[in-house]
Amino acid sequence: MKYLYLIVVLSCISITSFAQNVKGVVVDELGNPIENAYVVNSNSNAHAHTTAFGRFVLDRTEIGNTLTVTAFGYKKVEYSVATSELKIVLEDAIFKLNEIIIQPKLSAMNVISKIDLETAPVNSSQEILRKVPGLFIGQHAGGGKAEQIFLRGFDIDHGTDIAISVDGMPVNMVSHAHGQGYADLHFVIPETVEKIDFGKGSYYADKGDFATAGYVAFQTKEKIDKSMISLEAGQFNTQRLVGIFNLLGKQKKQSAYIATEYILTDGPFDSPQNFNRVNLLGKFTTLLDENSKFSFTASRFASRWDASGQIPQRLVDQGLISRFGAVDNTEGGSTARTNINAALVKSIDENTFVKANVFYSKYDFELYSNFTFFLEDPINGDQIKQKENRSIYGMNSEWNKKLKQKDWDVLLQVGAGFRADATVDSELSHTKGRTTTLDQIKLGDIEEFNGFNYWNAEFKHGNWMINPAVRFDFFKFNYQDKLATSYATQSETEFKISPKLNFIYAPNNNVQYFLKTGVGFHSNDTRVVVENNGRQILPSSVGFDLGTIFKASPKLLVNTALWGLFLEQEFVYVGDAGIIEPSGKTKRMGADLGIRYQMNDFLFFDTDLTYTYARDRENPSGQNYIPLAPDFTATAGLSFQKWNGFSGGIHYRHLKNRPANEDNSIVAKGYGIVDCNLNYELKSLTFGFAIENLFNKEWNETQFATETRLQNESNSVEEIHFTPGTPFFLKGKISYRF
Repeated sequence: MKYLYLIVVLSCISITSFAQNVKGVVVDELGNPIENAYVVNSNSNAHAHTTAFGRFVLDRTEIGNTLTVTAFGYKKVEYSVATSELKIVLEDAIFKLNEIIIQPKLSAMNVISKIDLETAPVNSSQEILRKVPGLFIGQHAGGGKAEQIFLRGFDIDHGTDIAISVDGMPVNMVSHAHGQGYADLHFVIPETVEKIDFGKGSYYADKGDFATAGYVAFQTKEKIDKSMISLEAGQFNTQRLVGIFNLLGKQKKQSAYIATEYILTDGPFDSPQNFNRVNLLGKFTTLLDENSKFSFTASRFASRWDASGQIPQRLVDQGLISRFGAVDNTEGGSTARTNINAALVKSIDENTFVKANVFYSKYDFELYSNFTFFLEDPINGDQIKQKENRSIYGMNSEWNKKLKQKDWDVLLQVGAGFRADATVDSELSHTKGRTTTLDQIKLGDIEEFNGFNYWNAEFKHGNWMINPAVRFDFFKFNYQDKLATSYATQSETEFKISPKLNFIYAPNNNVQYFLKTGVGFHSNDTRVVVENNGRQILPSSVGFDLGTIFKASPKLLVNTALWGLFLEQEFVYVGDAGIIEPSGKTKRMGADLGIRYQMNDFLFFDTDLTYTYARDRENPSGQNYIPLAPDFTATAGLSFQKWNGFSGGIHYRHLKNRPANEDNSIVAKGYGIVDCNLNYELKSLTFGFAIENLFNKEWNETQFATETRLQNESNSVEEIHFTPGTPFFLKGKISYRF
């Protein structure tokens, strides 16, 4: 009798223990883990989200309970618990907005980009950045130069105030020959992009240099279902060939693929762009065990182009050249980048894991530009060459730990890493006709090192999440001026502390309110740092966001924010002139509104609106406009997918008139452009077409207030100089999957 009593007691203890802790994994039909699937016990209301490995742990659950499992783009499943170790398989399905769960975390806005990628896939590296709500881009140098970026009242130039990365590898170039933070994303093949992680502001401890207006982190696919070949052809001698090939078939623990892209186009310009670009990517991923994986990626990118540059409005008004003409058609350039990236995610136990990646990039850049024509040299012209050869080495690592402290759920993250850049013969020269060097203005070797460490914590209690964090950055700048009469290495160091504090209140799965605050920074060019004797090396930004993400109805998702961003005095290296140009303290305040609405199973509507008040804080009213800072941007789109084999959409983007100089006496004209596309899927074939600028609107893609002089002019003129936007542009596409 005594033994029987003992057995009963032990059984009860076992059942009670089991009822408090059920483990499982959620995968798709190919066996790929599904991250952020939402698992809820219909009996006890216990819930959990899956990790990057598709794993979850659910308490207050026992045999016979029913679990409801939902994930973006998959069919909802009702699963009956039969064992303590569960494997739940989800089938692909049409995306349904009513199944979106608003998670109580700092990066909850990523659900927006996930919706947009699913409903309106991208097919160019430029369109990838446009998936960030409120972000606009402009190309003004023949298609091969990094795009000019606009976000939250910033003319970010080519990346000075937005941190961009791919698979943990930085894209921004420090102390670049053309401009600080130069971010060329053209090495990314859009069909390989799996996820876009973004955040606005400087509230994220793992994001450092350049993350003032925000950050964008792209993640490439680890596995592909089928191989694919795609051919596109369009106006202006445009051709694009893409191939993605699965190398290992449908293996459970290993995957590998290669992808390649080749593009040719002359563009709509009177002087052909002769643009060509080739991309090659290879990626291998293996599961070391059920909670650990290793991936290795190698890529190569090379591009060459001719450009017509920015042209003066007066020449077009006088009928001397067309909108697609040129003053100096020998502008252009070439660039190449080779990347190697190895990444590891390893589980220590069910509540602890580490992730790390190491990377190396070899980068070459050569650009010929002529911004002022004959202002400085009335005989030979003002063409310049900017050139560099760079090597980048780096590492990122992070330790993650989940804890349970009474009624608090705690997540601890500790990160550390470094980035080291070394350039040889960073050059600014005065040239003629792209073949003759007339004078070397700057020439030197640059070494820049950034070591960092951050501490981040998330404390969740009831409906609240509190997120304190702090980041530490150390910089070392070395410059050897090769035009100096004697050898010397100019050197400076600096240390930066960037605190963050964020609050999220989420009363249910359909709404969250947030207050985000933080200090960020962007580094200055090494040549500025040493010439300025180490002052204002890392000017700070201080910002806040107050807003909400909520589902106004099961099929309507809305995000709003009121925000402000304040920048310190900074000194900027102007790569076009080789000089230091001071700019004062600035402030930007604004409001964001985003809407995603699913009309039915196939039809989706989206819009994003941003208003910004941007001013210099040191100059008097009326003289304190920030040149080219957009004060209102808007995008809207109507997309449909998987409707009797058809998919496509129509999309609109609008950029309002904005000041081109400090007193707003010169205005950069705004524009509104409509693009559309249509695709039809027939078994393994897909046919489609895309139209840019459907209504053939005359618009300027990039504009600058520039003082120039033509060879036949006695006096210079300051006015708008522009690169024309693409006219009506039609291209067709055919793809085959196998």
